[in-house]
Amino acid sequence: MEYENVWILGEQNNDEIDVVSFELLKRGRELADKLNVDLIALMPGYGLESEQLEELIHYGADKVISVDHKMLSDFLVDPHINVVTSLVNKYKPEIVIASATTTGRSVAPAVAINCHAGLTADCTGLDIDDETGNLIQTRPAIGGNILATIKTPNHRPQMATVRPHSNQPLTPDNNRTGEIIREKVEGELLKTRIKQVDFKPIDEEGGNIQDAEIVVAGGKGCSKEENFEMIEKLAELLDGAVGASREAVDLGWISYPHQVGLSGKTVSPKLYVAAGISGAVQHLAGIKTAENIVTINNDPEAQIFSVADFSIQADMFQILPLLIEKLEKRKQSKAQN
Repeated sequence: MEYENVWILGEQNNDEIDVVSFELLKRGRELADKLNVDLIALMPGYGLESEQLEELIHYGADKVISVDHKMLSDFLVDPHINVVTSLVNKYKPEIVIASATTTGRSVAPAVAINCHAGLTADCTGLDIDDETGNLIQTRPAIGGNILATIKTPNHRPQMATVRPHSNQPLTPDNNRTGEIIREKVEGELLKTRIKQVDFKPIDEEGGNIQDAEIVVAGGKGCSKEENFEMIEKLAELLDGAVGASREAVDLGWISYPHQVGLSGKTVSPKLYVAAGISGAVQHLAGIKTAENIVTINNDPEAQIFSVADFSIQADMFQILPLLIEKLEKRKQSKAQN
C-alpha cells in the first residue's frame, strides 16, 4: 500500500477538542489541497460526542478517525504513542502533523521512531515542493537566528510538529460533510507505566500569552526592570497578558514564559501592543498572526512599524502613562455607574 493523505493529530482538553486541532486543520488543508488528497483528523480521546467530531469536518477535515477510550481521557504518554503508531502503520498517511504542545512533543517523536520516519520539530512553516511533492518544513535554528528548510524525502510518513497558535483556524463551514471512522483499541496498546495522581495547572504570573486575546509586550526600550511595571499595569487594565522581547528576557526584567518570538512563544491575540520593541525578525515571526498590532517606538526606522496596524512614533514613557491614566479613569467611571 502506498502512503497517501495528510493527517493532523487532534487533542482533547477536558471535555472539548483543543483549539490547536483546528489550527492544524488549516495547515493540513493547504497541504492536502496541493497534493490533491484527503485531510484526515486523528482524534484520540474519551467521551467526545458526534457533534464535536463533526466540528473537525466543519473546520476542514475530510475524514475523522476517532479513538474513544477511558485510557485516552487524560494525556498518558504510552497509550497515546501506541494508539497513534498502530493507526499510522494501518492507514499509512504520507504526512502527519501535530502541534508542538506537551502532547505533540511527546507523541510525535516516539511515533516517528516506531515508524522509522523523519520528524522536524517546532516548525513555523509547512509547504509542498512543486517538483517532488515532498513536505517542505521550515523551523528556527541557531537560537532563532536563522530559518532552516528541511525535507525528509526517503522515509514515510513525513512528520512535523508546528508551533501552537502560529496561525488562526479556518472559518468553519457547517455545510461541509465528511466521514467519521470509529476505531476500537484494546489490550497491549492501552498499557501504561505511568499513573496520573493529580493535575495542577501552571500559574503563569501576568497571564498565559498564548491563550490571551490581548497581549501587552515590552522590550529593551523599557530601559530598566522597574519600568516594566508600566507594561504590567497596562496589561492588567486591558485584561491582557504580559509579553516581552528576547532582549528584555535576557536582561532579566521578566521570565522566559513571557518571551514572544521564534525562540519564545508564538501568539495570535486579537490585540498585540508592543512598547519599546524594535522588531527583530525573530520577534516579528512570533506575532505575524495577531489580528491587530499597535506599536509605540521613538525610532522611525524600527522594523516593527512594517507589520503594525497602528503606529505611534513617540517616547513610550510619555504615551504609556497617558494610556494608563485614561484606562484607570474609564474603569473608575464604570465602577461608579
